[in-house]
Amino acid sequence: MSNGRAGGGHQDFRRVVVAAAVGNVIEWYDFYIFGSLGALLAAKFFAGTNPAIEFLKTMVIFSAGFLIRPVGALLFGWLGDRAGRKVTFMVTLMGMGIGTAVIGLVPTYASIGLTAAFILLALRLIQGLCLGGEYGGAITYVAEHTPDDRRGLYTGILNTSPTIGIIVSLIVVIGVETAMGKDAFTAWGWRIPFLISFFLVMIAGYIRLSLQETPVFAEIRAKGQTTKNPWKEAFISANIRYVIIASVMVFGEGVVWYSSQYWTYFFLQKGAGMDLITSSWIIGIGLLLGTPTLVLFGWLSDRLGRKPVLLAGLLLPALLYYPLFSWLASVTVKGQENYAIAVIIVAILVSFVGMVYGPIGAFLAEFFPSRIRYTSVSVPYHIGNGWGGGLVPTITYASFMAHGSLGQALIYPIVVPAVCFVILLFIMPETHRISIWDAERQRAV
Repeated sequence: MSNGRAGGGHQDFRRVVVAAAVGNVIEWYDFYIFGSLGALLAAKFFAGTNPAIEFLKTMVIFSAGFLIRPVGALLFGWLGDRAGRKVTFMVTLMGMGIGTAVIGLVPTYASIGLTAAFILLALRLIQGLCLGGEYGGAITYVAEHTPDDRRGLYTGILNTSPTIGIIVSLIVVIGVETAMGKDAFTAWGWRIPFLISFFLVMIAGYIRLSLQETPVFAEIRAKGQTTKNPWKEAFISANIRYVIIASVMVFGEGVVWYSSQYWTYFFLQKGAGMDLITSSWIIGIGLLLGTPTLVLFGWLSDRLGRKPVLLAGLLLPALLYYPLFSWLASVTVKGQENYAIAVIIVAILVSFVGMVYGPIGAFLAEFFPSRIRYTSVSVPYHIGNGWGGGLVPTITYASFMAHGSLGQALIYPIVVPAVCFVILLFIMPETHRISIWDAERQRAV
């Protein structure tokens, strides 16, 4: 294999990564602006006297977007392996943007009753379907442009985009509420972050239109080697074993990702009782400090291998979540807040995300043959990340609300990574020496 086949130099790599990442950032902004405004949406789309119950209902709708992601992965994975990588993640980008913008136009419970909640659920499902096709497309697109010995680095850079998407959502929420004032924001200004999505998606779409198809897919299409049935080749064949292994890895990764970043946000608001702005600042700064670790650990996986870095990212959270969240609880007691320490703790939690999420894209791309890569990457990713990680906010919050115990709330975030670590220690292969540019060296389906 020659790294020169990966493109025309570093400038090309950077252009590909930036173009893919911009769209990814905006899609994740769209997906997570819902969670950032979860407490407010609960009051707008449900009627009741118990804010905790209404918030839990909103979290169920939030989780629905995660649960349907594997369906989107199946649909768009098929399209990506048949029609190409570029066209598919253009479709997912447009669908996500429209679905998000319309949320900003939906009448509330006060206007149309419970119908408002059902419309919100439908739009959330559209978001989930589109996101199901986005990651597989973006990671496959970048991986199929970059050289084998720097794939962890470049996909690690791409994998900062979901975290950046969260940061952007926080910045928008803070900026709009600060500019309008809390009363106006609560009354109608909450719609603006959703409506902004329309303009962001148009920008991302324009950037992505300049991209070409990946060299790998262009080559197999020119040779007539594209798959006729991605689902059959991916799941009704020996490949299913590898899909299962990848799903276990991503299941653990997803739980770490959402526990370290998203449960932390909910915990500060619902556990520590912080207001939206204060908790957003703490999470935002912590994310900014911790996000470079995704690039660091992606790069490190190019040197040490994917397996040791990924497994360390499962083991450390399982061991350290309880002491770290206990520490976070102690420094966010009302009247005794230590915001600097809280930010540092959040940054440490995000570094766990860097260990599992930085190398995951390279691992998945290397794990599957080119002709079924889009499908084979997308489905395990969204089974693990969507079902495993997406349930974190609902399970942890429900447990916390029922028992009032941090230890009870953390059972799921601790046990899942620990179990995945033990399983993968014995069955997970190393992939970082696999060349995706040499078809003869790729595993046969």
